[in-house]
Amino acid sequence: MLTPKQYKLLMFINKTTKETGCCPSFDEMKDAVGLKSKSGIYALIEALVERNFLRKLPHKARALEVVRLPKLKPSAVIAEEKKKEDALLNAMVEIPLYGYIAAGTPIEAIANENDKFSVPYEMVRGGQYYALKVEGDSMEGIGILNGDTVIIKKADTAQNGDIVVALVDNCEATLKQIKKEGPEVLLIPKNDSYEVRRLPASRVKVQGILSSLVRSYH
Repeated sequence: MLTPKQYKLLMFINKTTKETGCCPSFDEMKDAVGLKSKSGIYALIEALVERNFLRKLPHKARALEVVRLPKLKPSAVIAEEKKKEDALLNAMVEIPLYGYIAAGTPIEAIANENDKFSVPYEMVRGGQYYALKVEGDSMEGIGILNGDTVIIKKADTAQNGDIVVALVDNCEATLKQIKKEGPEVLLIPKNDSYEVRRLPASRVKVQGILSSLVRSYH
């Protein structure tokens, strides 16, 4: 099995070569594996050549070719990656807080990115997200209450049954369940005190899909 630094260098050379079409420089290799001197890189390369993971190509600057990749990661690399992943998942990130969204009668759409809202990275990885404050009680039947903050994944299409941010006539935004019926769109509340809105599909634009919800108890 390769040492952690041998593994990191080999994988870095392989990744850089595939992305750029040429081998990285010795300075780039040094930074990638955390070594202070080029002599350490030379030693790692020689070890990888001897073990038939790398091949030196003659008459070409920075000429290294990846022959094969290891089947197993060194345990130290696995542990380091797990530690970084855990730290990232526990980290807080900021997303735009656009303002208020109506869970009731639609209100004017607000898109002010000056405000931010902090959420765990785990909650918003794999897409673009923004936050909205809920105003109204039309979605309380599924646990979305007045004053909650909803986390919305940006999207311009949705499936029947999704809870979406719907923009009506390009000026009013509302949080509702969506259902498409032929040339029309139904915006469905989850409170019997409100009526379903049936609109021509041309009047409704999906701005995002509900991903999660944050509630403060105070």
